[in-house]
Amino acid sequence: MPNGDVRHRAFQQVALFESTLEPQRLQLQTLLRKVASSRLVENKASYIESGKFGDPMKQSFFTSVAILWLWCVPVAAASYSIVVSRDTQADAEWNKVVTALVEKYQHAEVVTWTDSLDETLSALRKQHPRQTCFVATPAEAGRQFVADVHRLTRRYDDDPYADTLWGILTGYDAENALQIAQYRPSLTVRKVASGTEVALDMCSQGVWYDELVKNKKVSKAPDGEIKQEQGPSDTTRALAASLSDNAADLFVTSGHATERDWQIGFRYRNGQFRSKAGRMFGVTTDGERFGIQSKNPKVYLPIGNCLMGHIDGPDAMALAWMNDVGVRQMIGYTVLTWYGYGGWGVLDYFVEQPGRYSLTQAFHANHHALIHRLDTFYDGVASTNVVPGGRNITGSPPNQLGRSLGLTAFDSRGLLWDRDTVAFYGDPAWNARMTPKLKAYGQKLTTEGNNYTLTITPQRGVESFKPVNTNGAQRGWRPIVELLDHRVSDVKIVDGGDLNPVITDDFVLVPNPRVVDLAREYRVSFTASRID
Repeated sequence: MPNGDVRHRAFQQVALFESTLEPQRLQLQTLLRKVASSRLVENKASYIESGKFGDPMKQSFFTSVAILWLWCVPVAAASYSIVVSRDTQADAEWNKVVTALVEKYQHAEVVTWTDSLDETLSALRKQHPRQTCFVATPAEAGRQFVADVHRLTRRYDDDPYADTLWGILTGYDAENALQIAQYRPSLTVRKVASGTEVALDMCSQGVWYDELVKNKKVSKAPDGEIKQEQGPSDTTRALAASLSDNAADLFVTSGHATERDWQIGFRYRNGQFRSKAGRMFGVTTDGERFGIQSKNPKVYLPIGNCLMGHIDGPDAMALAWMNDVGVRQMIGYTVLTWYGYGGWGVLDYFVEQPGRYSLTQAFHANHHALIHRLDTFYDGVASTNVVPGGRNITGSPPNQLGRSLGLTAFDSRGLLWDRDTVAFYGDPAWNARMTPKLKAYGQKLTTEGNNYTLTITPQRGVESFKPVNTNGAQRGWRPIVELLDHRVSDVKIVDGGDLNPVITDDFVLVPNPRVVDLAREYRVSFTASRID
């Protein structure tokens, strides 16, 4: 057997073993990131997160210790900021939402504004929080508000990327928003249901109905068997049942939609989901109308739907998903979607790298990828602001690097169209992740003092960097993104410069190598000073 194959098999075995430990390690990471400024505790956390503590029994022990630490150590300051308008804060019911978040995240900072979100920039630059939650009424959380949040959160420092993990916390009413704000238990996605093809091999269990091919149904049983079978011609009730009866943890949709409905079939006649006054309904092709309710907390990815994230009034679909169907976090386009990078790419990071990122992190990793594409392959475009949904976006020709990838002016228009028009709704610190599974490549960041090393390990041989699934638009080939759990400065690359890494104050991005060389080590080493 060639040496490359032996090495590849070895990496697979190690990665598979590590994946069995991943749920406990991720739980521990979540707990430890809440730990406060005690240097002794920080050093222990770093030691445990590095995986140096050995076998699963020891890991379980340290997890228990970490839980005990949470009871005696306060949460670090400036890790969470809450932005709210003075009008909303003055409303007694909506102020309960802000109060709930302050109680949930000790030392959270509240920043208010009167006429413009820009009024908060000075305070947010000083705080530079890990997460920023924008509490907003449905009347405030419209298309322009989403764009303003995108643009504000890229201005905490001077790089072109988002500088915080943000979310817009809203709801059909204050009561609905309060439910979302108060919810604490993390979510591990085990059951997936979808109205379009998803990578079930990266899921524990699930079902999808094809929006392109009538009667096509693909499911994965808890024992891991994936099978294709004959599905119903009208999938409205089947999809509704996946929410209400089968309690899906993740729901995925694509196809035609407006602020009032989801039209289930893309290439054939099918039923609809419709919303009215915070309620969700199904309407079959026969005209039968029925209510859709689901109580279990879940996340929702309308990755290919137009307007699903646009809150234009009390009848908006987004509000019904939150109020009637148990959605705690969701993304959604506030405009028509025709390019797709900002939506479909969330699958690349969340579903197709199961357990690596929370949904908040996956959304932002994909957004970092989008900004990197604009900033690297086009000159002077990344700083351009356009009217959200405006028709007069001027395309710019790519630079030489962009041309080598086959990019055109059309792509610059599409990236600018998507950049500020995909909303993220929910508490950004809430932790929802896929059940961990073996991934196409491993990535591990180790630190020793001011020395950092990111190691990327191909785990599918020559297929490791290729798209996991190609359904949709602008799929695959996403850069490798490692989010740092603290900020850094004075970065100097020591090794791996040929991989063209981008290292900001809070993440490392490595462009997808595309071609796998099993004989080389994919490693980026750098020195940096920690910003406390």
